[in-house]
Amino acid sequence: MNPVQVAFEQPMQVGECPLWHPDEAALYWVDIAGHAVHRLNPANNKHSSWQMPCEPGCIARNATGGLIVALRTGFFHLNTADGTLQAIAPAPYDTATTRFNDGRCDAAGRFWAGSLYEPRDRQLGAMYCLDQGRIHTHWSGFTVSNGLAFSPDNRTLYHADTTAHVIRRYAFDLEHGTASAPQVFRQFSSDKLHNYGGRPDGAAVDSEGAYWCAMFDGGRLLRLSPEGEILREIPLPLRCPTMIAFGGADLRTLYITSARHNRRAAELAEYPLSGCVLSMRVDVPGLPEYAYFAGRASGCIA
Repeated sequence: MNPVQVAFEQPMQVGECPLWHPDEAALYWVDIAGHAVHRLNPANNKHSSWQMPCEPGCIARNATGGLIVALRTGFFHLNTADGTLQAIAPAPYDTATTRFNDGRCDAAGRFWAGSLYEPRDRQLGAMYCLDQGRIHTHWSGFTVSNGLAFSPDNRTLYHADTTAHVIRRYAFDLEHGTASAPQVFRQFSSDKLHNYGGRPDGAAVDSEGAYWCAMFDGGRLLRLSPEGEILREIPLPLRCPTMIAFGGADLRTLYITSARHNRRAAELAEYPLSGCVLSMRVDVPGLPEYAYFAGRASGCIA
């Protein structure tokens, strides 16, 4: 395991949803509080960004080009060639209190995105799926949606409620696009006075089926077995990692986004890399990210 390096040193306010684009050999991610989508070509360090009209919660590759962006106000297509946005579907919630957060595509080309209820005093978040241009609601009863990932065989969907410090796994039916029979995958302590290790944020699954989780406010990454056991813990030079993505030609470069928004001055002085995109080489490659396909049929969308 190689040391953690800085992949992009300009700090984000809330960096999130890193996404490797294999056709472009580029990394995309969002800055939620900064209202922007970013792109980096690691080979030449060329950076581009697109300002958004409101908070982008997550992104996905679009099978016919560009990106699908889950903004607070709904799903949009971002043409990365000219920067134009085209509306796909409006948000199915009250945008005054709720926005989209973490998400990704499944192997059939559906874009799953959960919501975040901003007052955080009730479990009013829900899981949505954009399927052929229409939004479907699947389940609710959480506050902050995070950690969405799929097992290599597409039979398990993982999902975290960050506020509740819990990750759950669901039986997933790829053909019908449904998730059922939730079980607790890993419960973390919320006791901040005794060896607090952070709360589960964004995640990704590697080719061996291990679940990698960014522990927000814990300054570490965890690699968990399919049974929820901790296989590896990686300390980071910042306190608030937000999500991870596997990239590079061999999918063995792990990219890590992070946050600095609303962090105390003392913390930022101790962790000056807060908000930066980090990277490190890992032994086990990740899984390729699937693209959204508006006219999908049965089968996988590479």
